[in-house]
Amino acid sequence: MTMPIASLKGIIAGYNDEPVLRNIGLEVFANDFIGVIGPNGGGKTTLIKVLLGILKPFKGTVEFPSGKIKIGYLPQASQIDKSFPISVKEVVQSGLQPHNKWNPVLSARQKQKVVKLLNESGLQALAKRPIGSLSGGQLQKVLLCRALINEPDLLVLDEPNTYVDKNFEYELYQWLKELNKSMAIILVSHDIGTISSMVKTIACVNGDLHYHPSNTISAELLQVYKCPIDLIAHGPIPHRVLKKH
Repeated sequence: MTMPIASLKGIIAGYNDEPVLRNIGLEVFANDFIGVIGPNGGGKTTLIKVLLGILKPFKGTVEFPSGKIKIGYLPQASQIDKSFPISVKEVVQSGLQPHNKWNPVLSARQKQKVVKLLNESGLQALAKRPIGSLSGGQLQKVLLCRALINEPDLLVLDEPNTYVDKNFEYELYQWLKELNKSMAIILVSHDIGTISSMVKTIACVNGDLHYHPSNTISAELLQVYKCPIDLIAHGPIPHRVLKKH
């Protein structure tokens, strides 16, 4: 029987003794592509923080049954200080550094990995540019390279399509489809209509978590799950399903 690479069991978590998540359970397997949806304040980002070890749950466990894994993380663009004086290349390189340690000297192999990733992502011409001069899509691409530089087993993306144009969004999802061949992906989004053609399964988070083992989900099921999302995809073309108005 295949073991999950990450497992959340009985998670109760929140802030200032107030729970946001209640009795959450989720298993992530190799090459999963899970779309995490739910309303603002429902606990999507809290779930990610618990998985990443950024937030300690009040109760429950986060386990890695198949052994320690490498996790790449793409935060929301709004969390990045664009005034910080750092270049594109330096941001990507920072993904190679151990937690809370900075060593500006890279090995020859590490330098090759940085150059290769910058070339593959089309960022080589921007390598020396400060991040404050980048567009939203360019910055997201840089942060994704940083998340990928250590060749993670699991890639976690928190609202990656926020503040980016549709051209970049399409390019990003094509890139993710290719990456999913070699790693598991968790993609947090409020927009199931856009992501449902990309992901394989869906987890709806709104205090608790309801896991749906496919990428199609009906308006009726969303009501059962108490998940107030109004973007549904049927087939290759997303469209909006509206409640009576």
